[in-house]
Amino acid sequence: MIMRVAGFTEVGGPEVLRVLDVPVPEVGDGDVLVRVRTAGVQPFDLAVRDGWMPPGVQKSFPRVPGNEFAGVVERVGGGVTSVGVGDEVIGNCVLNAYAEFVVVPATMLASKPASMPWEVAGGFPAAVQTPHIALEEMRVGKGDTFLVHAAAGAVGTVAVQLARAAGATVVGTASEANQDYLRSIGAIPVVYGDGLEERILNAAPNGVDAALDGAGGEALEVSIKLVKDKTRIITMVEHARAAELGVRITPHKRSPDRLVEAARLFDEGRLKIHVRGVFPLERAADAHREVATGHGRGKVVLAVGSES
Repeated sequence: MIMRVAGFTEVGGPEVLRVLDVPVPEVGDGDVLVRVRTAGVQPFDLAVRDGWMPPGVQKSFPRVPGNEFAGVVERVGGGVTSVGVGDEVIGNCVLNAYAEFVVVPATMLASKPASMPWEVAGGFPAAVQTPHIALEEMRVGKGDTFLVHAAAGAVGTVAVQLARAAGATVVGTASEANQDYLRSIGAIPVVYGDGLEERILNAAPNGVDAALDGAGGEALEVSIKLVKDKTRIITMVEHARAAELGVRITPHKRSPDRLVEAARLFDEGRLKIHVRGVFPLERAADAHREVATGHGRGKVVLAVGSES
C-alpha cells in the first residue's frame, strides 16, 4: 500500500520539499496507524530540512518532517486497548507527520476534543507541549521575568499564557502589527529590530530570569546577554548552535498526560490557539517559507487528507 508524503531526498531550502510516494508503514504491537487529517509546521521541521537531526534518529532518505498531527485511527496493533478504529486523535512523533498515514505508539496519542477544529488539532500537540516542557525545564514561576521571542507565534502564545498562569511577568517580542495582540494575552510587548536589548531592559528594569527563543539570530544573542543562568535559555530555532552557545533545546518529554491536560484547558476555553495559515500537502514548501518569516501570529498547518 502506497501513501503520499511531503518529504525530501536532499537537505536544503524549502524547494527540496516535494510530494513523494512511499509505502504505508507497518503497524507493530503497541502501535497505532493514524490517517492524518492535519499536521503542524514548526521551526523544528525547518531545522530537519536544513540537515539537523534529533539525537538518536538514523539519517536516511527520503526524509519526512513533521512531529505533530491530528487524524483518525485506521488500525491498531496487538495489545492496544486505549484507542480503537475510528477514534479522532491528536499526537506526536519524532518525524514523518507530513504524510497520509503515520505509525506511532499508542502511548503518544490523546483524544481530540469534539470542540477542536481539525486545523487547530494538527498544530496543537507541539504548540502546547513544547512551551509546557520548556517552562518546566527553565523553572519559570512566580516572581520571574520571562522573555519570549516570537511571542505571537503558536508556541509563544501558549508560553505567555502558561507563564502568566504560573505567576511570572512576561515580556514578549513580536512585530509592530502584533503588539496589541500580545497585550491581550498578558505580555508586555516589545518590537523587534535595532535597539532590541535596550527596549527589553526598559520593559524589564529588574532584569530577565529566563528566555524562550522562537526567532533565533539577534533575539537569541540578546537573550544570552540578558539571562545570567544559560540553562534558563531554550532555543526552538538555533538547534545546531545550541551546544556551542551554551543554551538548551527543548528535551523530548512529550506525553499524553500533558496533551490531555492541555486539551482539557482548550475545551474549557482557557487556552487559545490561533491558526494563521493552512496549506495543502503539495504546498509544504510554502508552509515552511511562512514559518521561516518568524513574525506571523499563530500556527501554520498542513491539510493532509480527509476522513475516508
